[in-house]
Amino acid sequence: MSIQRSVLAAALAAASLFTASANAALFEDDEARRAIIDLRQRVEQQRQAADTAQQQLTEALQRANDENASLRRALLELQNQIEALRTDLARLRGSDEQLARDLAEVQRRQKDIAAGVDERLRKFEPVQVTVDGREFSADPAEQREFEAALAAFRKGDFLAAQTAFSEFLRKYPSSGYRPSALFWVGNAQYANRDYKGAIANFRALLQQAPDHPRAPEAVLSIANCQIELKENANARRTLDELVKAYPQSEAAVAARERLARLR
Repeated sequence: MSIQRSVLAAALAAASLFTASANAALFEDDEARRAIIDLRQRVEQQRQAADTAQQQLTEALQRANDENASLRRALLELQNQIEALRTDLARLRGSDEQLARDLAEVQRRQKDIAAGVDERLRKFEPVQVTVDGREFSADPAEQREFEAALAAFRKGDFLAAQTAFSEFLRKYPSSGYRPSALFWVGNAQYANRDYKGAIANFRALLQQAPDHPRAPEAVLSIANCQIELKENANARRTLDELVKAYPQSEAAVAARERLARLR
């Protein structure tokens, strides 16, 4: 009986031990499963995080590639624009050089034209001249015509000189040359034996400019014309007037000599 009890006790004890062991094993399996589940969850989370990070990285790389492509396109376009600008600049430089040459040519032509205009204007602008000790202003054409008439007289072409001086006096009635022109036309008429015409022009000189350097000669020439006209009495009066009016002149010396011959 005691043996059975012992066996039974031992059996119960063994059963209790087995139950306890079973319970302990069961408890350990639950913890392991929970640990595995937790581990799997963490792995899944990490995998998802990795996938998300990979996706984000892929998207970032794609964006970077797109941005790089856009940047390369922009850089290429900018380079093309720079080359186009360089081409335009070279063309403009060439145009500027041509424009500069054209401008220089225009300016040269303007200077030539201005110089030509000035030269032509000078032909019409009054000039200062001195004739018979008197200075006055005269037009270039006026000066040329007077000098041409005087040149004809000096060459001995008295008909041409008389015509030229007569035309000059008609054309330039207020000329500073007028007293001298009257003197020379009178001399041309004297040479052409137009004594009365000569006397008229010599007297016109004396009336217009009695203090003219040619005035004493004009008086003497009047006396000469009167002598040629056989008007000796008038000639003597004229010579007397010359000596009284211009006593210091060379013409007065000649007048005294002629008076001596006429008496």
